[in-house]
Amino acid sequence: MTESGNSVEPIITNDPLEHYLGATIRDLRLKHGLTIAEVAEQAGISRGMLSKIENAQTATSLETIAKLASALGVSLSTLFRDYNVPEGGAQLVKRGEGMEVVRRGTKRGHTYHLLAYDQGPTKLFEPFLITMDDASEVFPTFEHPGTEFIYLLEGSLEYRHGQYTYLLEPGDALTFRGDIPHGPERLIQLPIRFLAIIYYDSLKAF
Repeated sequence: MTESGNSVEPIITNDPLEHYLGATIRDLRLKHGLTIAEVAEQAGISRGMLSKIENAQTATSLETIAKLASALGVSLSTLFRDYNVPEGGAQLVKRGEGMEVVRRGTKRGHTYHLLAYDQGPTKLFEPFLITMDDASEVFPTFEHPGTEFIYLLEGSLEYRHGQYTYLLEPGDALTFRGDIPHGPERLIQLPIRFLAIIYYDSLKAF
C-alpha cells in the first residue's frame, strides 16, 4: 500500500483485524456525529482513504491508525480494546428470580434462593441468598464438602461453627470448613438476609 497525498493503492483484505478496525472507527465517528470529511481532515488523510479503511478495503499503517484515534478523541489502545476478546456468556439472575431450594431441616421462615446454576457435570460452587424471618424456628446443623463463605446483609444472628459461636452483624463475613457442623444458633434481629457461597474443591466436587 502506498500513500502519497490523496493517492492510495487499494488492497482488498479479508483480515479480521482490518474489519474490526474499520467498524470501530466508523462506530466512533458516528457516535461523535462526525462526517468522513471532518475526521479525514483532522487525521490528515483523504476522504477516500478513510472510507476504504472503514469498509476494510485497504490495509493501513499504525501511524495512520494513531492519527485517526487522535482525530476521534480516543487513545490508540481504545481502538484495540475489544479486539479478539472472547465472546463470554455470563449467567444473569435478576432480583427475586433465584431458584428457591429447600435445605434439610428447614421448614418455615427460612428461604434459600440459589443465585447461579452449574451447567456442566462438575459442581464448583453454590451461591445462595438466605432469608430468615421466624425467630421460633429451630435450625439443624449442616455438614457438606468444601468451604463456605457468609456475608451478612441485614439483621443479626449468632452462627455456630463447631464449638465456637460468632455474632454476625451487617457487613460481617465468616469463612469456614463445610465438613464441620455449622448453622444459625440464635436469631437476634429480624429479618435476616445473608449471602452464603459454598466452594467445592474441584477434586471432590460432585
